Amino acid sequence: MSDCLVIIPTYNELGNIEKMVRKVFSLPHPFHLLIIDDGSPDGTAAKVKELQREFADRLFLIERTGKLGLGTAYIAGFRWALERHYQYIFEMDCDFSHNPDDLLRLYSACHHDGYDVAIGSRYVPGGGFVNWPKNRIRLSRNASRYVNFITRIDIKDPTAGFICYKRKVLETIDLDKIRFVGYAFQIEMKFAARKLGFNIIEIPIIFTEREVGVSKMSRNIIKEGILGVLQIQWNSFFETYRKKSSP
Repeated sequence: MSDCLVIIPTYNELGNIEKMVRKVFSLPHPFHLLIIDDGSPDGTAAKVKELQREFADRLFLIERTGKLGLGTAYIAGFRWALERHYQYIFEMDCDFSHNPDDLLRLYSACHHDGYDVAIGSRYVPGGGFVNWPKNRIRLSRNASRYVNFITRIDIKDPTAGFICYKRKVLETIDLDKIRFVGYAFQIEMKFAARKLGFNIIEIPIIFTEREVGVSKMSRNIIKEGILGVLQIQWNSFFETYRKKSSP
């Protein structure tokens, strides 16, 4: 049994998935993995099924039809985790831009240090990039400044996608009110956690550009981020993210 579930959405990650699964399962803490595959035509899901024969009690798969968006994948994963015994739920990319070794540091921040949310941050001292194009770094930095200017959430890396949530955070947030599915999803989840008073820490990580596969960034995702931040802040004046049945 494990208290930790790592959720990894995939689309065409055949070149990374086996290496990622084996790396996570090699860590000294017994993490479980939930892969959520959006109908990858390259056979990603088939490879996961093959690996499940070796890791039957630790590796799980949700298959979906078509590209339904990063946010909906994570929401599906959160609901799956909450239906089970997991106390710490992680978001992570499959392409090794997030170093799996850092799962241990995020876990420690929540389990040992008492934080509710631990964010793998590129923009706190000690964080940074390897092999990321300068234009992408500039875009990401400007997006972070923009998000903080509009929302005042005081998170240096609000678009980060390497995160550990304590179970109580996801139990408290009304997941039906998380509206965004792309770039803005990460922002909205952090905004909700901050508005609900949870303790958040940013842990420095080194973000590494993928070596295998293709980036999923698009103009529509960027557009959603820009307009979505305004909508997130506007909506917060009229409603709360707290689930009605939560304390």
